[in-house]
Amino acid sequence: MTEENTNVDLGTEEISSLLQIRRDKLAELQKAGNDPFLIVKFDADTHSDTIHKDFDKLEGKTVKVAGRMMTRRVMGKASFCDLQDEKGRIQIYIKGDDVGADFYEAFKKTDIGDIFGVTGEVFKTQKGEISVKATEVTLLCKSLQILPEKYHGLTDTELRYRHRYVDLIVNPEVRETFIKRSAIIRKTREFMDSRGYIEVETPILQTVPGGASARPFETHHNSLNLDMSLRIALELPLKRLIVGGLERVYEIGRVFRNEGISTKHNPEFTMIELYQAYTDYHGMMELAESLIRKLAIEVTGSAIVNYQGIELDFSKPFERLTMLDAVRKYAGVDFNEVKTLDQARELAKQHDVGYTTYHGIGGILNEFFDKFAEDKLVQPTFIMDHPTEISFLTKRKPDNPDYTERFELFITGREFANAYSELNDPIDQRARFEHQEAQRDAGDEEASQIDEDFILALEYGMPPTGGMGIGMDRLIMLLTDSVSIRDVLLFPTMRPL
Repeated sequence: MTEENTNVDLGTEEISSLLQIRRDKLAELQKAGNDPFLIVKFDADTHSDTIHKDFDKLEGKTVKVAGRMMTRRVMGKASFCDLQDEKGRIQIYIKGDDVGADFYEAFKKTDIGDIFGVTGEVFKTQKGEISVKATEVTLLCKSLQILPEKYHGLTDTELRYRHRYVDLIVNPEVRETFIKRSAIIRKTREFMDSRGYIEVETPILQTVPGGASARPFETHHNSLNLDMSLRIALELPLKRLIVGGLERVYEIGRVFRNEGISTKHNPEFTMIELYQAYTDYHGMMELAESLIRKLAIEVTGSAIVNYQGIELDFSKPFERLTMLDAVRKYAGVDFNEVKTLDQARELAKQHDVGYTTYHGIGGILNEFFDKFAEDKLVQPTFIMDHPTEISFLTKRKPDNPDYTERFELFITGREFANAYSELNDPIDQRARFEHQEAQRDAGDEEASQIDEDFILALEYGMPPTGGMGIGMDRLIMLLTDSVSIRDVLLFPTMRPL
């Protein structure tokens, strides 16, 4: 049995035998002075897609291509193989008379998965397939493992995530997803730069993790004998820069939250946070709409995006709904009529909504929203004016101080963005932090700690500012029609085997 004609799953003994054969072949090459691991470079000058796209210009021209052999058909004195590079596949025609009899015999002993450099002439076979007729072939790397069986492929999602390198080799659509991911992040930067924002970098290690309600990962700096945390958000350092006079700043970076893993959550993920002086949360709504609409058009070719069979329309203005109105619409409960905490708790019991001892009226309202409204928000919708109780970094509404100038953007029942008119009153900010500390003492492990230096920064004066955070991974999921966040992370967090 050989690897190339195996159409069934191999047993452990067969796999061990084939792996040993590959190592034996490598030993023979090394003994003969042809160790592929001693080759340091190959000057490839053309990718597979260019040959297909520009065949009329390249026909008869000599090119140099490099890639992994994915299929092979040996036919006596000549062979065909498919070479896969980053852009796709190109057929290679190898004839003993052209590459030399000795090499051709050696080539017949190579394996699927081996990496080659090929110099040859672009031509079209009698069957009309664009190919490269090899004049020189170099084995650049010997593969000592067996690629997943070609008929069944690598379909086990757990294995795909653990061995992403193999997933990228055998599943072209996975490579395309991550190429699109790179394009989405690049185009996001272009959009922000075009609006006069400057990109900055802020610390990942922080002494006081802030800017969100989340449990941090904790660590210790030995030299300073200092407990530190990985950042849970980018917010507070960026707002310090607004204090310092930088009027438009953004950062795209990893944040870390010590929470569960699901199709929507990974402990480390990518966010963009941005802050603009002299605007408010309405300015952030305009920016969010414009950015997502632009990305949809440039990445998918249309402002109408299909996600898991759902048609999403980003061409028109996004719906705007207050949290109070959303709960009234989807739960049939009007929190404008709720005057006391006891009333709120009684409503929660009647509607089987969970709450804790540290939840006030605003916190219970938010629990109603999570249970009854969130999953109904399929088309892009801004949920506005959150309770002050759950928005400790946000300006109060001047006409209703129990609520804030905050929105979250929901699409397909998931949160994609969170934005504020930023709180710049240091006295109010201290009181909000102190309330968060009280919630921590009451058992809320996600409540924030007091950041004295941030309060000091606000005392120097921060202009009216609008700020927003967008989860890049979820946005990439949306624009690549990916069902799980793990499908858009090259190396998702996994439990060790």
